Amino acid sequence: MSITAEFANRLKRLPPYLFARIDELKEEALRKGTDLIDISIGDPDLPTPDHIVEAMKRAVEKPEHHKYPSYAGMLSYREAVARWYKGRFGVDLDPALEVLSLIGSKEGIGHIPLAFVNPGDIVLCPTPAYPVYSIGTIFAGGEPYYMPLKEENRFFPDFSSIPEDVLKRAKMMFLNYPNNPTSQTATVEFFKEAIEIADRYDIIICHDNAYSELYFDGKKPISFLEVDGAMEVGVEFHSLSKTYNMTGWRIGFVCGNRQVISGLGKIKTNIDSGVFQAIQEAAIVALGSDESVLDRLRSVYQERRDVFVDGLQSIGLDVNRPEATFYVWAKVPGGFTSESFTVHLLEKAGILGTPGNGFGEPGEGYIRFALTVDAGRLGEAVSRIRDAL
Repeated sequence: MSITAEFANRLKRLPPYLFARIDELKEEALRKGTDLIDISIGDPDLPTPDHIVEAMKRAVEKPEHHKYPSYAGMLSYREAVARWYKGRFGVDLDPALEVLSLIGSKEGIGHIPLAFVNPGDIVLCPTPAYPVYSIGTIFAGGEPYYMPLKEENRFFPDFSSIPEDVLKRAKMMFLNYPNNPTSQTATVEFFKEAIEIADRYDIIICHDNAYSELYFDGKKPISFLEVDGAMEVGVEFHSLSKTYNMTGWRIGFVCGNRQVISGLGKIKTNIDSGVFQAIQEAAIVALGSDESVLDRLRSVYQERRDVFVDGLQSIGLDVNRPEATFYVWAKVPGGFTSESFTVHLLEKAGILGTPGNGFGEPGEGYIRFALTVDAGRLGEAVSRIRDAL
């Protein structure tokens, strides 16, 4: 005899989690002995820089770090975030009230609807997009209203197409630039338009800026918080995962409007105990790194981008050259859907990408590749794709 353990309705509402299905396809291919080139998930293959690892080794030996950490984060960590924002974006932040540590930015993004969204409230979510925006909304009892990101609109949401009654019911809006999966970067004009909408309808903007430091050709992406009025209407999430190849460390932060920061802080006070302080201490070292550290990482990704994009274009695939992120968003060839092309590449070429429709219905007709293997393997991937077509 055993219990039923029926899932809660919030779980029943969820679509199949995209990356869980990707893992299933990967395991099946590996069981068959496939020489798999896995460029499906954005997990950096490059190691965390040595000086950050060494800082962690020293920090973990300190007894004061072996106790429960503060949910808000060490003030010294939040001060390092404020210094980094001032140096990188020219944005002034009060580290005590306008910065909050996170166990990776995903944690904060997933939790922030709990602080401001009541059952039945609307949250404006981009699509195709990172799934956690809509999942966090559903867990809070909110209703996602999807804003399509279409190529003809440069992968920006068309605010003019959102019905007035939806805007009046909306409590929150998620944005993400540089964008996953499309790799589009934002403009000041776009952020101004979003801020005007947020101010008019009393909507909190949550901007996910996890890829701001993965840029190419010297074209630095902007911060949402750089734009006039942003601090009055929203916050920006950031992570050390992609910037410093620290995905497994689970350290990030959110900064901006102090009332919004306070609300998320109240949620965190009740459901987590904060980031291990030794990791925070190592993150302080990371944020204080010489820019040459990031220049070296960017040069590796730019070489990979050029090899892969040039190769895909040479065999006739329709793909734009990304200015930021380590993603390549390509149209699938005629006669294929996103899913059928993904399966075709896996079965015929041993290449695993991510079907675009897995990020949302407007992603149908696209496939996303991640530049997370070396340039030689990416060149081999191009050759295999050519043979498969």
